[in-house]
Amino acid sequence: MTMTGHCLCGAVRYRTNAEPTITANCHCTDCQRQTGSAFSILVAVPREALHIDGELATHVTIGTDTELEVKRQFCPRCGSPIVSLPDMTPDLAFIKAGTLDNAADLVPEMDVWCDSAQRWVAMDEEARGRFPRGVPLVFE
Repeated sequence: MTMTGHCLCGAVRYRTNAEPTITANCHCTDCQRQTGSAFSILVAVPREALHIDGELATHVTIGTDTELEVKRQFCPRCGSPIVSLPDMTPDLAFIKAGTLDNAADLVPEMDVWCDSAQRWVAMDEEARGRFPRGVPLVFE
């Protein structure tokens, strides 16, 4: 599977041939603020399999549960968030699915940080996993 994507202005492009290890809707308040929306759709791939062309800027946040850094990388020209690199998962890169060239077949398998979800966001509890906070079993 090849996935490609880019920022809004096209200055940053990326590609990966790796299969996603996780696809999730993240409802944490940091993702809400970064995306300016109710949640962020994330696609995790091995970091070494993600190839980025173009300059990225980085903003570092601290994870609520882990107190570990999350490097949030974005295009410095247009501000599009591209990828998050949590210290908690040093081998994974979390691509922001809104930047994918083709996300039509992407189906998130879980919702995480549901305790922070906006009340008006409808989540089908039977369709996929729901976690009140992060997914510690996935990352241990």
